Amino acid sequence: MVSGKANSSSTGRDAGEDRRVRRRGERRAKPPLTEANLRDLALHYAARFASTGARLEAYLSRKIRERGLAEDSDGRTIDPDLPALVARLAELGYVDDDAYARMRARDLGARGYGARRVEESLRHAGVGDALRAAHAPGEAASRHAAVLMARKRRLGPFGRAEDEADPLVAGKAREKAVAAMLRAGHQYEHVKAILAAARIEDVEEWLAEAGDDEGIEGQW
Repeated sequence: MVSGKANSSSTGRDAGEDRRVRRRGERRAKPPLTEANLRDLALHYAARFASTGARLEAYLSRKIRERGLAEDSDGRTIDPDLPALVARLAELGYVDDDAYARMRARDLGARGYGARRVEESLRHAGVGDALRAAHAPGEAASRHAAVLMARKRRLGPFGRAEDEADPLVAGKAREKAVAAMLRAGHQYEHVKAILAAARIEDVEEWLAEAGDDEGIEGQW
């Protein structure tokens, strides 16, 4: 049987803990956002992260949902124009969709990702159709990224020769390689060409052909 004194002590500790939790929550709570706050948040975000206008607007919308909006001098909730704010920052050069798309496309290509992953990433970031098309990798760049991915993951002729000794093992390895490269956004024709190559030199010749056709070493 628990004594009344023990119950009282436990209840007192619980009440004290509840008060401390409430006080900590009150200290953490931030006031509703004013238009000046939103401008400061936008500038801070743009200074820290390479972003697009769509991402910046989504960030500000999320902050409004989290903190709410302040009231003006007449007691009415302010109605900020987020698109206008983002457009102004773009005019000042803090946000540049074209620069973001160029940087993102180059970064993904340098990591071995294909055109489809580049397209998906830029679309997810809110880059418009015209800019996505402008920064889509060409044939040479697409081949280069596919070869880079195969080399990094030791696929096709870049893999171990002993993996081909057992036909069953070789077949499963090929299926995995095809799936991995397709997930990375590469064209099936490119995947097939690399995995069908008997030697690394064959892949290098295939890679050089696209550069010759385009008159460049690649677009990245």
